[in-house]
Amino acid sequence: MKNISRKWIIIVVVIISIIFILWQQLKPDGYGSDFISGNGRIEATEINISAKLAGRIEKISVDEGDFVKTGQALVVMQTDTLQAQLNEAQAQYRQAVSNEASAKAQVALKMSDKVAAQAGVSQKESDLDIASKHLQRTTALYQKGAISIQQFDDDTAKVNNAKAALDSAKSQVTAADAAIAVAEAGVDSATSAINVASANIRKIQADIDDSTLNAPVDGRIQYRIAQLGEVLPSGGKVLNLVNLYDVYLTFFLPETVAGKVGIGDEVRLILDALPDKAISAKISFVSSVAQFTPKTVETKDERQKLMFRVKAQLSPELLKCFINQVKTGLPGVAWVKLDSKAPWPSGLSDVAKCPTK
Repeated sequence: MKNISRKWIIIVVVIISIIFILWQQLKPDGYGSDFISGNGRIEATEINISAKLAGRIEKISVDEGDFVKTGQALVVMQTDTLQAQLNEAQAQYRQAVSNEASAKAQVALKMSDKVAAQAGVSQKESDLDIASKHLQRTTALYQKGAISIQQFDDDTAKVNNAKAALDSAKSQVTAADAAIAVAEAGVDSATSAINVASANIRKIQADIDDSTLNAPVDGRIQYRIAQLGEVLPSGGKVLNLVNLYDVYLTFFLPETVAGKVGIGDEVRLILDALPDKAISAKISFVSSVAQFTPKTVETKDERQKLMFRVKAQLSPELLKCFINQVKTGLPGVAWVKLDSKAPWPSGLSDVAKCPTK
């Protein structure tokens, strides 16, 4: 009798165990068919702080783990060579300005020479007119025999001399025009030299300004890649910065449900480090191509399935409130609604919010 009772007890235990195992395998995942989840880790956009120009690191103002603000000076590169180049360019600029002033003075001088030459032309034209009229009278008298041939020849010579003098005066005006053109070309050359020197100054000053490496965003210094005194090539990395306002969790959804979620849909995140609070996020990216999930997914069977990569973006406003608690690499679970009308279950309804002041 005891053996029979013991046998039935064993059978009942086995049946209960089988039922429990089947229930575990067949029970709805998490919060029912209206919701689906995916595992992932908190990530943030990383920015490398790099030197624009080759040079030696003169100063590093931050250490790993430091919070930095947008525009904060992080690294200073040596600028001795650039400063010398700037001094030279500034001297060239001053010389070009002086040359331009001299060239403009030459233009003014040549213009006054032209005015004088034009006055000379007017005078010579008047002299020629007087000599020509006198020759007309002399010619009439000579034809009548009232004057000698010598006087006629003298008056004719005066007209020819006046014509030659007029031609000479006109050539002086032409020469003055040529001198003005040369002087104006000197002004243009000096002005071009000023522009070149000014552009060179701006370029060198920009290189000097770029030798101070500033934080492009608010964030946390993750790594110091180079050290004080090291010589870096152009583009050499000094620091690695994490943008704490561009934080997201990447997870994967199967082909059967990926088409049911869209950009802007709400996601509730449950982090292992904060299991009692849900974090509200928005879907900011859904891959257009299915892929095999990476090794970070827990089971080999899941990795063999084609899945769609999804990114859940955390609100910058929420991140700002908890900036000191933001950590990349934290594992968590992203929950997505498949039915937009379904209410969030109790385990996902308690959402982290900014503390009231």
